[in-house]
Amino acid sequence: MKYRKLGKTGIEVSEFALGCWPFEGGDVWGDQRDEDSIAAVHAALDNGVNFFDTAESYGKGRSERVLGQALAGRRAEVVIATKVAETHLAPNQVRAACEGSLSRLNTDYVDLYLIHWPNQDVPLADTVEALTRLVEEGKVREIGVCNFAVQDLSEILELASIRVDQLPYNLVWRPIEEEILPLCRENDVGLMVYCPLAQGLLTGRYSTPDEVPNGVALSRLFSGDRPQSMHGGPGMESELFEALGTICRIAEEFGHSPAAVSLAWLRQEPAVTSLLIGARNETEVELNLPAFELDLPKDVAAELARATDGIKSRIGLNPDLWKQPGRMR
Repeated sequence: MKYRKLGKTGIEVSEFALGCWPFEGGDVWGDQRDEDSIAAVHAALDNGVNFFDTAESYGKGRSERVLGQALAGRRAEVVIATKVAETHLAPNQVRAACEGSLSRLNTDYVDLYLIHWPNQDVPLADTVEALTRLVEEGKVREIGVCNFAVQDLSEILELASIRVDQLPYNLVWRPIEEEILPLCRENDVGLMVYCPLAQGLLTGRYSTPDEVPNGVALSRLFSGDRPQSMHGGPGMESELFEALGTICRIAEEFGHSPAAVSLAWLRQEPAVTSLLIGARNETEVELNLPAFELDLPKDVAAELARATDGIKSRIGLNPDLWKQPGRMR
């Protein structure tokens, strides 16, 4: 396992960050046994993963509680990131949310505390002041954000030292490349990537749009006519599956799986600190490990990017996977 510095900090984190959202189970993920979640954490630890990501909103705290149980006796070995919900950004709510997370995680500090989504109804300066106090008290080591595009990220950088922005990014979802990624590079803000495999699309699992379950086909890549879709747009399913076919061909010629090649493509971006990969059990952790030993030649990386340039152009600058207009500014 390789490690990178978390933004401007001296904290070293594994390139593989275990995403603990699946631990909540429920309507989003289906039945999930705590024993399987704990086994996933232990498998990650045993393979050099030291970075774990959760949030207070994942299963109303269930994800945090399970992660806290799994890390019992090993807290000093790991870097924990958790998030305050956008509905809890008023100063008194920030403190209460943080203390609730600490209790569930069974720790007296978190390494990285992130604003989960922007909330324009709460003055950003007030939220930052509350977060800064938590840092001063030792309850939080560093602060960061999720889903902050150029305007919101620029505003918070005027108020605080932000160490990381967590955003969706993968071979078929590249809008952050135009404006947000350069801003992160310029300010040494590390990038935590979520949906690095586009919810399984980049594994080669699906051959046609009709094979994709409705619960996976909610992004703007798919028709807004899908049940539960929130964007109402036409999607780009034909272009998407043409590109996925090309990616699978390139991967086969290179001698690796589409998933491994897609993750390796993300790793070659210097601004990317960690890839956030959700896993529900030990097997799913181990399936993703080979990608973190794979380096792509520049010509292969360029060929993969060309395969999705058309989709990138269609998506435009809105980095919100699920809504148009987006919730990120």
